[in-house]
Amino acid sequence: MATPDDMQHSDISRWLDGRSFDDWRTQFDRDGYVQFDRVLSDETLADIRAGLAPYLDQDIHGRNEFEGRDTNRVYALLAKGAVFADLAAHPLALAFAEADLGADCLLSACLAIKIHPGETPQPWHFDDSHYRWPRPRPSLGVSAFWAIDETTEENGATEILPGSHLWPDDVIDGAVGVDDFMRGKAREADIGVRPDIKKAVMPAGSLMLAKGTLWHRGGANVSNAPRLIITPQYCPGWTRQLENMAIATPPEIAKTLPKRARELIGYSIHPPFMGYVDGRHPERALER
Repeated sequence: MATPDDMQHSDISRWLDGRSFDDWRTQFDRDGYVQFDRVLSDETLADIRAGLAPYLDQDIHGRNEFEGRDTNRVYALLAKGAVFADLAAHPLALAFAEADLGADCLLSACLAIKIHPGETPQPWHFDDSHYRWPRPRPSLGVSAFWAIDETTEENGATEILPGSHLWPDDVIDGAVGVDDFMRGKAREADIGVRPDIKKAVMPAGSLMLAKGTLWHRGGANVSNAPRLIITPQYCPGWTRQLENMAIATPPEIAKTLPKRARELIGYSIHPPFMGYVDGRHPERALER
């Protein structure tokens, strides 16, 4: 018999491979990540690539080792097309984000990352490190990694350390440091090589979800073609978002978004009243 939780997530059952949502969550809690292959249709992937093309064609490269000097990044995606709002509010990603972070979770960041041939490995990091809460601790984030292109062993597939979301370590060999955010500073060698790396190899249209405390990094691209992913990242409703969504997605654009997407960028309330505008629900302010 289906449990209430299974019934709540019946709309995502087509991607659960015959398993219950609770079973997938147990795996998520154990390993710190889960992967679902071929979630997005070819038509959706084509729409995403078309929406990104004007920005990726500018070929703006990263400013430092963390962003990647042979990598293009496109930020503020919800202001750049409806297809990105749909991706941020995808029911499969939201099922895990809401289960971990609460139904009033927020979209902390949403960006595209295109790694070009010749790019070196990114420093190791975990996505909720900015909260400065010593490990081990519960995760304060869920990150989605949507493979817009196929990600392979050679083209820079995201590298993860399974189970590392439970580690007490705030720093590991090859972890991101202050110099990695500075212009002109380059690492001379990959000091983060280790035997327990798993590369998130995925067909185009696939989804990997990772806990905010999972150690990971963008891989080196030793192929002859770029690879493209989009990563919406979610946080609890009572924490500050990485990207200032109120400015990144101005009101005139927010008005056009689906209701769930608006809630994710901050047109919502964390009980009892966190997030109000002039004493009212932010949706009322948007109506004015």
